[in-house]
Amino acid sequence: MAQILDSLPPEQSTKNLCCYINATSKIQVARISNIPNWYFERVVFPGQRLMFEAPQRAQLEIHTGMIASAILSDTIPCDRLVLNEPSSYEFDQDSSFNTKPMVQPINTKTSDTTKPLQVAGLASVD
Repeated sequence: MAQILDSLPPEQSTKNLCCYINATSKIQVARISNIPNWYFERVVFPGQRLMFEAPQRAQLEIHTGMIASAILSDTIPCDRLVLNEPSSYEFDQDSSFNTKPMVQPINTKTSDTTKPLQVAGLASVD
């Protein structure tokens, strides 16, 4: 679910749902600073997925946390982070979906599951 705390300025009518994943082992700060009258900054923990709405021309700055500072490690255009959601039309037209259940039924025959175990005997050698 997208966490939208700071809504976009009214002049930004076109917005995209974007996703960034912190694939590092360090804490990062994601910041968009090139959109006037809008402030966006979030902490992204290692392995965390950040979903947000942003204008198409926004640039996501990634600041990687160090001991006492943060270093700008990447700048990503938000149009590269846009999630493409398939329309309902694409679902209706696609007949290649596998209708088999993903989980196979469990074998419930008691004769197969109640066989006695055979224990190997130990012998000592002098």
